[in-house]
Amino acid sequence: MSRRLRVVLVVAVAVAAAAGVVAGAALFGRDDEPEARKAQAGAPPVLLDLGARNDPEARTLRRAARLHARGSRAAAQAIFARQDELQARAAAAISAWPAGSLEQLEELGQAYPRSGAVQFHLGLARFWKGDTTGAFEAWRAARTRDPDTAFAVKASDLLFRGFPAGLPTFVPSFRAPRSVQSLPAPRQLRELERRARRPDAHAKLLYGLALQRLERPVSARRQYAAAARLAPEDPEARVADAIGRFDKQRPERSFSRLGPLTRRFPRAATVRFHLGLLLLWLGNVEEARRQLERARALPSPLSGEAKRLLTRLEEVRAR
Repeated sequence: MSRRLRVVLVVAVAVAAAAGVVAGAALFGRDDEPEARKAQAGAPPVLLDLGARNDPEARTLRRAARLHARGSRAAAQAIFARQDELQARAAAAISAWPAGSLEQLEELGQAYPRSGAVQFHLGLARFWKGDTTGAFEAWRAARTRDPDTAFAVKASDLLFRGFPAGLPTFVPSFRAPRSVQSLPAPRQLRELERRARRPDAHAKLLYGLALQRLERPVSARRQYAAAARLAPEDPEARVADAIGRFDKQRPERSFSRLGPLTRRFPRAATVRFHLGLLLLWLGNVEEARRQLERARALPSPLSGEAKRLLTRLEEVRAR
């Protein structure tokens, strides 16, 4: 995939998806199998998966991660080492780089083979030491053994470099109530979860979207599927169910469900909009543009989103 097309994809998805696209480290430049590489300079990054948590321990971990990112690794390591969470132990090993880091993570990997936090950071440590094949093995483990985590999402980014970072996000045509939007993030999540327990498809869609934004793809998929079962004639519920099934290894899981919806709901802008969005993820820019043009022509709040996305695509194309 060309650099220009990558720019189109990342910019396009960032404009369209409410959750945005987080660009990861460009560890690889090709989309083939890993090849032998030299050890990397500097230290690997640290990734935390804290969701909407704002408890004292979460704030402490975030502070340590910021110190690590700024190069104050000794200070970060000291903080991580005082925490009990497994992801903190993995982060402490990375912050101590290179003093025993790989060895510590190999031991953690043996002890906690199903921990995405451990496997993801073990992959980083192996990669930094030049073991790309071993890195891929660890990232595959993070992706398959702990799939409902940010570690799995980021591992997929590193395994499937032909896609933009992250996952495509469902974009609803409706918003959460203002009473929910005004709450702090942890309370928002609890309130959305409470509402989603009701037989209310839109409540389940909003909770699923929140889970997607927190990089909980499996949990989000369950909410979307529940909404689709509850409201099979609601195109937004059916579209969300398709989007939630997206997998970088098997994108057809989404397309096989989304494509037929164009016939079942020919006047639903959400179907055309999200089909265009997924086509962008596959790099089919021209067909994506056609689908977005159709979405723009239909009466829906998403027609404005489609228009903004098309405008941004043209701006990128003109560069």
